[in-house]
Amino acid sequence: MVTQADRREATRKAIIDAARELFGAAGFASTTVDQIAAVAGVAKGAVYHHFANKEAIFGAVFEQASIEVVAKVSEAGRVAKNPLEGIVEGTRTYFEVCSEGALGRIMLTDGPSVLGWQLWRDMDREHFGAKVPSALAAAMKRGLIDAQPVEPLSTLILGAVTEAAIACANSDAPAEAINAYIDALRLLLLGLRRNGGSEHG
Repeated sequence: MVTQADRREATRKAIIDAARELFGAAGFASTTVDQIAAVAGVAKGAVYHHFANKEAIFGAVFEQASIEVVAKVSEAGRVAKNPLEGIVEGTRTYFEVCSEGALGRIMLTDGPSVLGWQLWRDMDREHFGAKVPSALAAAMKRGLIDAQPVEPLSTLILGAVTEAAIACANSDAPAEAINAYIDALRLLLLGLRRNGGSEHG
């Protein structure tokens, strides 16, 4: 039996899915709540029953997209031979995903302007950003790099990665841009390795 809670959740999901499609295609500013309701197949009042405004809908879309991105990044990192290479491969996946037009528009173009820089930064750190500190800590534990405070190092790396992701997403040749930035990241991380990075595996 379908319960009232099931119906509410189905309606909420339909609204988020519709909004994600529209935000990805046209951007936040060009999308209206009326359009979201029409694509979701619900009344406009139903949209406002679940979300206070269009910004709240975008927040839910961004959260959903972030969870999907971090799952792909995590999978790429898991198959790498060591934590530092995991950062490289995870970042490559992040660049690739964010260079897809729709997702890049949501994550990197509209995200900071709609959510506000601080909230966007906090949400990004909660998802993708959480992977870098944990990988650096693992690299220190394995002796790949000298033990040091993780937060300053991860903040510097994440800042560079964010700027590179935006550059890749806006590039006319994203595949070439991704390769160039990944090569630069690999060199950057190589410079952190103890004794030239002789640890194996």
